[in-house]
Amino acid sequence: MTNLETFSYDNKIVRNFAIASVVFGIIGMLVGITAAFELVFPSLNLGIPEITYGRIRPLHTNAVIFAFVGNGIFTGVYYSLQRLLKTRMFSDLLSNIHFWGWQLIILAAAITLPLGITSSHEYAELEWPIDIAIALVWVVFGINMFGTILKRRENHLYVAIWFYIATWITVTVLHIFNNIQMPVHLFKSVYVFSGVQDALVQWWYGHNAVAFFLTTPYLGLMYYFMPKAANRPVYSYKLSIIHFWALIFIYIWAGPHHLLYTSLPDWAQSLGTVFSIMLIAPSWGGMLNGLLTLRGVWDKVRTDPILKFFVVAVTAYGMATLEGPLLSIKSLNAITHYTDWTVGHVHIGALGWNGMLTFGMLYWLIPRIYGTKLYSVKLANTHFWIGTLGILFYAIPLYWAGWTQSLMWKQFTPDGFLQYGNFLETVTQILPMYMIRAIGGTIYFVGVIVMVYNLMKTAFSGKLIANQEAQSAPREVHVAHKNEYWHKWIERKPIQMLIVSAVLILIGGIVEIIPMMMIDKNVPKIASIQPYTPLEIEGRDIYIREGCVGCHSQMVRPFRSETERYGEYSKSGEYIYDRPFLWGSKRTGPDLHRVGGKYPDSWHYNHMYDPTSMAPGSIMPMYPWLFENDLDTKYTAAKIKVHQSLGAPYPDGYADKAVADLQTQAKKVVANLAKDNIKQEGIENKEIVALIAYLQRLGTDIKVDNQNK
Repeated sequence: MTNLETFSYDNKIVRNFAIASVVFGIIGMLVGITAAFELVFPSLNLGIPEITYGRIRPLHTNAVIFAFVGNGIFTGVYYSLQRLLKTRMFSDLLSNIHFWGWQLIILAAAITLPLGITSSHEYAELEWPIDIAIALVWVVFGINMFGTILKRRENHLYVAIWFYIATWITVTVLHIFNNIQMPVHLFKSVYVFSGVQDALVQWWYGHNAVAFFLTTPYLGLMYYFMPKAANRPVYSYKLSIIHFWALIFIYIWAGPHHLLYTSLPDWAQSLGTVFSIMLIAPSWGGMLNGLLTLRGVWDKVRTDPILKFFVVAVTAYGMATLEGPLLSIKSLNAITHYTDWTVGHVHIGALGWNGMLTFGMLYWLIPRIYGTKLYSVKLANTHFWIGTLGILFYAIPLYWAGWTQSLMWKQFTPDGFLQYGNFLETVTQILPMYMIRAIGGTIYFVGVIVMVYNLMKTAFSGKLIANQEAQSAPREVHVAHKNEYWHKWIERKPIQMLIVSAVLILIGGIVEIIPMMMIDKNVPKIASIQPYTPLEIEGRDIYIREGCVGCHSQMVRPFRSETERYGEYSKSGEYIYDRPFLWGSKRTGPDLHRVGGKYPDSWHYNHMYDPTSMAPGSIMPMYPWLFENDLDTKYTAAKIKVHQSLGAPYPDGYADKAVADLQTQAKKVVANLAKDNIKQEGIENKEIVALIAYLQRLGTDIKVDNQNK
């Protein structure tokens, strides 16, 4: 008779991550709702810099992705990993370091992003000290996870654990490679890569942050919690094998589909398109594997809110992973990119896939770790229908808005002129959709509050089983059998699985990124392109600080509608000194790559002070602090030195006279303003002058006809 070993599961760490997920979910969603309403009513920021749309948008995305979803991942991983491996976590100390380290990182993000301390890379806006902290805490998580796997009592690694392993190694690679920067000071760094190369690296990271932070760990949670809730085995073991290996290999190639019709070389764009379309097969294989797990229990789905949440989550995953590849087809991308369609698409994944699966998991998990029953099944069902309604009210208006935007941008009159030459006409047309979207987000948030009440009542009715006792036979050395299925060998070998996963995800990155770094012809040189002046560098940093890239692109694509509206299409060689690149992913306002010289300095001055004075009906917020804040030139010389070390051809010793040159150029801007009767005491030292200098530089290094565009 086999002797059973007695041990305990650590439920306290699961509880802690669950609470953090809910608390930060509420905060992240409130910030998102605020941002949504500010797009309709920009004065809601009350003139406070820290809560303007441009600054709170990255706060919202980071809070939802890394605080709400991130803590949700760790909740599910810490619960399922212990039970799948029949052992306690490797180290309670590492578990607690991971928990508190992650929460401190979130707190640092919540402080720095509203202050405008940002590196501007989408989903990676945090500055270099926080990036280092993320890497260290992620390594702690990895050590704890692999330590647990190695001391397991269960020989085989269940499919959920495959996804956890692939998530850890891929996020490690993505985070490190996308954050290669040179610090200027504690709160400022400069990316090593520039322009087109920086864009490729960022969207290699950006797309795969979605793939390997918002998708693969949640697939692992799906493979554990959905069968548990349904009390059924996974539909197909073989399909889960195909799903896993195909997904992690193909996903890593798809990043360039975010850069179709840009200055990225065609070969890289084509690779992104081809592999994105291929993603349909493994993604839908996983979706079907999840839904078919419910075969025979569909009657239960009608009454069980947990299964309802899981069904909608997996369906949203299927819809998002079909839509993504379809939007990677160039003809469709030409319509949807830079529009609100993309925002709707992303939120089907975030609200539907991540949100609903997290809610279902919490409803299943909290009663079990508190040794009680769910307080109210009726309230959980109410939450389900409110959440589903909120998703529909959120996404459908944005699809409508996106299609409307694109049609208006591209519409010509019979005489060959742009039908809507004033970009603002395309903005005011979709304000009702923005309003409905904000209402939809609010409805979804109300559902979350219902859940919080339900789960709190559940917890109060029981008591946390901090150390849940369990028994299991000790792990035995497995001897392979002759007719054993081929995949079994790797299921017993976590280090081999880690290595094979790393090799598969590195192949795509190497093939796409290395040629962009090593082959000069991918970024043809343009002799007239010069690095930014000190004043323009400071202005660019202000542009980044205020989050202008959240509403404005800097990429004129080679469409007649865009060249007629903005001017000559953008060339890859124009961006060689852009660190970071600022191509953007959405146009709430017009593209700015050719805005230099289009308007006088006084226009920009008035537009930043009160946008409606230059564009009646504008939803752009006012920036009065730019006229009050003195320009900080303390680190101007240091910035010049860093850019110079990265290849910017400034003369030797130029850093020493950079501030003097900055002041000379500032006086020229002030003189231009004076010609239009704009006089402000001490204006030559204000931030607005630097921003004007930067905007007037954009797109002017090559000679194009920018008149009447």
